[in-house]
Order: sequence, then structure tokens, then C-alpha cells
Amino acid sequence: MKEFERFIQALQGLDSNELLVQLAQFTVWVLFILLMTWLVRKGINRALDDNTTRYRAKKVVRLVSYALILLLALVTFTGKVQYFTLAIGLISAGLAFALQEVILSLAGWVAIFASGLYKPGDRVEINNVKGDVIDIGLTRTTLMEIGEWVHSDNYSGRIVQISNAFVFKGPIRNYSTDFPFVWDEINLPVRYGSDLKRAQELIWDIAQQSLSEYAEYARTQWKVMVQKYLIENANVAPTLSLKLTDNWVEFNLRFVVDYKKRRVTKDSLYRQIHEAIAQTGGAVQLASVTLELVNFPGTQGQSKA
Repeated sequence: MKEFERFIQALQGLDSNELLVQLAQFTVWVLFILLMTWLVRKGINRALDDNTTRYRAKKVVRLVSYALILLLALVTFTGKVQYFTLAIGLISAGLAFALQEVILSLAGWVAIFASGLYKPGDRVEINNVKGDVIDIGLTRTTLMEIGEWVHSDNYSGRIVQISNAFVFKGPIRNYSTDFPFVWDEINLPVRYGSDLKRAQELIWDIAQQSLSEYAEYARTQWKVMVQKYLIENANVAPTLSLKLTDNWVEFNLRFVVDYKKRRVTKDSLYRQIHEAIAQTGGAVQLASVTLELVNFPGTQGQSKA
């Protein structure tokens, strides 16, 4: 603070003639800096073909020119090099305030690689945006978006760039780190009066045939999870449960599946189960929402002449 006050007093101590001379010198040097900046920016346009690299390089050159002009102003109007420390402090404070989001993004980039939050190829959800990581830059993570107007885990076709600063602002949901499987389920409504034992057997047989490979590999991966984290052992084998509702008997099949094959796996299960039920000759029937009219009251009345 004292150094800043001395700087103000030094400006006030200048007489008018000396101030005019120094102002002329300052103007000449500023014009020289601006000319050199313009020449360097023109050279960048010719030397760099990539639009992003060219844009960033030109931005850096412009920031450097602004810093040089500020330092020149301090030295010209005070005549003392000691104010370089003050200039550096002011510039640092201004840059920290103006580029706080960029600085936080760079810190996020360090955190991503240092802690292994995610890597290219992982399927993640950041700031409510889900997708596959296709690039991790210094300031932004690029995702191939999944979902939005497209159902299930299909690509929407949009490429989304998210600031790395979001790793400090909210949860990062990773679908593929350590345990590359997710739990999924399907619900099958079966009509009352169907052969429930037979329905249970055919659903279970299809689940074992289609999901046994996933279950075996998931069991191995889960053992690695138990050794690495403080987490209990989980049942990764398919499970089938039954629930009685007002309209039907509901079978719930829960299973683990490759996070990239949820849609394909569920489609295969539904097709096989539907074909198996169709071959029961009506012993097992799928249910649907229906309305049954038990009584329809008529209108009674006498017409008067």
C-alpha cells in the first residue's frame, strides 16, 4: 500500500513540461509496441494453419502487448524501475480475477490426470451431460453426447465441450472406471391364471443363457473393486423376483450388463422371452392394462304424452 502511495506522489510531482515530454515518449513507444504486435499477429496468420492454435496465439500476443504498455506507463511517468514489482502485482491480480475460470479449468485438468477421474473412452456424466470422452484438453473436456432426444444410450450426434472446472463443482459419474458394468432390469407383467412356475422357469433359463458371460466377468471385476475400495461384496448374478399387483403378476429380472450394451441386451431378452411365452400355448400370457365392465346401468323413465 505504501509503495502505491509513493507511486501516486511521484506522478503528482511532475511539472507540466516534463509531463508533456514523457507523454510524447510514451505515445511513441506505445505506437511501436502496437506496430510490433500487429506484425507478429500477421506472422501468426501466415505461420499457423489450425484455427484454434492461431486464435490462442493471437490472444497471448495481445495480452503481452497490454502488459508491456502498462509497464511502460509506470517506468515513463515515474522514472523508477522499482515500480516493476508494483506493476507485476497489479497485473497478476488483474489476470487472476479476469482468468479465474481458466485457472480453475487448468487446475481441473491437473486433477483429472492426477486422480484418474476419467480418461478418453470412458462414459461419464458431467454437469448433467452424459457422453463418451473423446478428448481432454487443458481447459475443456470433449464428449460425444448420449441421450437427450434419443432414447436409451445412443449418440445424439452432438459434440459437447465442458469446462474442466466442473470437476470441482459437482459429481462426476463414471460408467466405466474400475467396474465397466451397470445394473439394469426389466419388468414382465403376467396375467393372473397363468402357470407362474412355468413362466418363472422360462424367464430364468433365458436369463442364464444370455447373461452368464456378463455375470462371470463382472464377478472378477467386482473382486478388484472390493480390494481397492471399502465396499462390500455384491451379488452380480441375475436375480428374478415376483410381485403381486392389482392387475397382474410382475416378474422383475435384475442383471449386470456392459454399460455400452444395455439396449442390445434388453432387446435380446425381450425377444427371447416373448417367443418362449408364445410357445406355451396360452399356459403363460403377458398382461396389459384392460377395463372390464361388470354392469352397465340403463336409464329408466316414462315418456309423457
